[in-house]
Amino acid sequence: MVIFCKDMHSHFPNEDSEDLMGHHPLAHHGPHRADSEGEGLSRPHTPGTPTFLRPAVAPRGPGDTEHESRHGAQRGRVDFSLPSPISPSRPKSPWGCYDPYDSTEDQDKEYVGFATLPNQVHRKSVKKGFDFTLMVSGESGLGKSTLVNSLFLTDLYKDRNLLNAEERITQTVEITKHTVDIEEKGVKLKLTIVDTPGFGDAVNNTECWKSVADYIDQQFEQYFRDESGLNRKNIQDNRVHCCLYFISPFGHGLRPLDVEFMKALHEKVNIVPVLAKADTLTPAEVKKKKIKIREEIEQYGIKIYQFPDCDSDEDEDFKQQDQELKESIPFAVIGSNTVVEAKGKRVRGRLYPWGIVEVENPAHCDFVKLRNMLVRTHMQDLKDVTRETHYENYRAHCIQSMTRMVVKERNRKYALARTLHHAYIYIYVCVCIYIFICVM
Repeated sequence: MVIFCKDMHSHFPNEDSEDLMGHHPLAHHGPHRADSEGEGLSRPHTPGTPTFLRPAVAPRGPGDTEHESRHGAQRGRVDFSLPSPISPSRPKSPWGCYDPYDSTEDQDKEYVGFATLPNQVHRKSVKKGFDFTLMVSGESGLGKSTLVNSLFLTDLYKDRNLLNAEERITQTVEITKHTVDIEEKGVKLKLTIVDTPGFGDAVNNTECWKSVADYIDQQFEQYFRDESGLNRKNIQDNRVHCCLYFISPFGHGLRPLDVEFMKALHEKVNIVPVLAKADTLTPAEVKKKKIKIREEIEQYGIKIYQFPDCDSDEDEDFKQQDQELKESIPFAVIGSNTVVEAKGKRVRGRLYPWGIVEVENPAHCDFVKLRNMLVRTHMQDLKDVTRETHYENYRAHCIQSMTRMVVKERNRKYALARTLHHAYIYIYVCVCIYIFICVM
């Protein structure tokens, strides 16, 4: 490389020399010559170096000539101690408030640009949209439909027909799906509500939860087939991400039906227990019933949805909110789709002769906490637990079953082959003995 540079330098004349015609050899490079004259001989121009990458030079003054003559031996050196300029190709995010480079503190730093990756993920996710499947289960008359409509400010049960007592006797547990597209501030959500009408309404409720468990397994099976198929780009996720189980307020805790249902489904879906119609209980009764239900859940070994622990770097408000959510299990909720007037303002609530119960008042019920948990804080975590825990357990079980079937079939074929081999040997020996006897 050094020899090449010397050869290249030998083919180019010096700046101060002239050619045979009396012209300067770099006279046709007007801009570069002017640049060299403006900056002095202390920093010669390097061909190919962009102008914005050169160190900044202070303007020349009257005393600069004397300074240069005094330090003439240092001509040709470049001062690299000066701060590097800002690159003009600095990436700027198209989302103003999410721009990580829109900060006055880091204006003198150079960046590669990968700090905009969260913005790219955000844009792609918003463009694709989100989906969430919520299952509600419990006895009829506990306010499941009303609560769902109150949570998402929609009407999913317009054409619902209420059955009379005689029809409920012969009714079996059904699975109904209601899908609605909701958009809020440009974010689209495909919400699927899975209802279980007829659950717990019959006289004999033996294994009435079996159809619910079969439905959850069917969604896992369908997703497993789509994931293992050829077309994996447009997989529709219908897996149940959360199950709100409504507990009756009339009683002294969990009933046997509640225990059997949650024990049959706690390894398939995220169960969030809900104490329905909390306005029928006093605050002291709500507190006492919550403690009783939590004790029975722990006693029977039921695995309900566990809120993730907060990181150490989280702020105190988030930690306090997470602690309040954990202490609110089961959520004592009240649902209402009517608007009433209370203290001069219109609120959603229920009007009673003794007063008004406000649905969105934290002092009256846990509706706001449940909505924040489902929508604002833990919706993605519910989906992650469904994908990483419940679905992975189902997938591992399927793969183990398939492996056992393959091994069993292989052993059966191997045993059949050994039997045929032994039969062939026996026939061969018999034929040999027969031939030997005939020859003798």
